[in-house]
Amino acid sequence: MKHKFVVTGIILVSFLLQSTVFQTLSLGSICPNLMVVVTSSFGFMKGKKEGLWVGFFCGLLEDIFYGRLLGMHAMIYMYIGYANGYFNHIFYEDDIKLPIFLIAVSELVYGLGTYVIMFMMRSRFAFAYYMIRIIFPELLYTIVVTLVFYRVIYAVNRKMEDEE
Repeated sequence: MKHKFVVTGIILVSFLLQSTVFQTLSLGSICPNLMVVVTSSFGFMKGKKEGLWVGFFCGLLEDIFYGRLLGMHAMIYMYIGYANGYFNHIFYEDDIKLPIFLIAVSELVYGLGTYVIMFMMRSRFAFAYYMIRIIFPELLYTIVVTLVFYRVIYAVNRKMEDEE
């Protein structure tokens, strides 16, 4: 039960940081996506099922507060969390390369999924513009923030595991 409260707290704190602090630290209206970091991290640290549920709640928060289509972000984050869960068996706690790589790929998938659902389906085919101006800058910014934020998530997860 304590684990669920801690995970819920991490999701809420991440959402609040992304919505407030990192909005003011945005560079050219691009801010890091902490929800992808949280979803991916719990996916490869805890497995497919945990990644799926964390992704669902992260996406649902975004849908409720900022989404145009209810369930769009929840669906994308669920797939991201579930897919990251496949890497649970090769996740080594001391190695940061795999988490950085998986979070970068997850951010790319999130950006492409958002493009397909929100723009391409409405016949807006400015893919190169969207890729260069939005997806890649957000990807880079998310990776930089991941270097610090992932370690916090990892430390909290480690403490929870030690207590269990």
